[in-house]
Amino acid sequence: MLAMALGLSAGLATSPAMGQQQGEHPHEKQKWPQATLQAEANAEIAQDTVKITLAAELSDATQTAVADALTKTLQDTMAQAKAGAKGKDIQISSGNYRIWPMNDKDGKITNWRGRAEILMESTDFVAASELAASVSDRMPVADLRFSVSPQKRAKKEEALLAEAAQAFRDRAKALAEAFGYAGYSIKTVNLGGSGARFEAAPRMAAMAAGKASMPLEGGTEMVSVSINGSIFLHSAQKSTSQQ
Repeated sequence: MLAMALGLSAGLATSPAMGQQQGEHPHEKQKWPQATLQAEANAEIAQDTVKITLAAELSDATQTAVADALTKTLQDTMAQAKAGAKGKDIQISSGNYRIWPMNDKDGKITNWRGRAEILMESTDFVAASELAASVSDRMPVADLRFSVSPQKRAKKEEALLAEAAQAFRDRAKALAEAFGYAGYSIKTVNLGGSGARFEAAPRMAAMAAGKASMPLEGGTEMVSVSINGSIFLHSAQKSTSQQ
């Protein structure tokens, strides 16, 4: 799927290096008109990476009591998760760790609360789901997000770049012909891109609510590569067309 736009500059551009042909006197330089073009290639690709956040929240009368209990829960769960991740494509790391006081209406501390997180990331949805379920009695799933891995995104962008470049060349040639010019030469080229994410929110809610493992299903992302630039339009007598 290709989307393309073009615009003609209002003025004329002169290029000293390109405006003078061999054997041409300097005062015979021709001012070639300049045009701006844009071409874009898009593709929708499936998300292949899941990021799961496990979290535990505890409360007690003192800060020390909360810290001790939360640290033990975090250490035990981390050890269990790492053991379960051995030999599997699952990365385990620590997340946020926070302890804060709870106050009454008069500002007096009534008790303390704490929250600790463990982060899981994997391209193996089945293994990640099973591992998260196995430790959910200590730290249940608090958040679930899907994304496209950098490797998959880079491979798709490489293919889209070739499509966008060909679209730019085709557009430049068509523009030159439409206005009666024999060809064109490229002045500037700029590369850009963007991505829109579509996540599977219903799956996230279901996973967070239950302890049993369940199939995870990611959404899709729209990946795009855009090329914009400017070209010189050449007359028939001075054609240096690039196609």
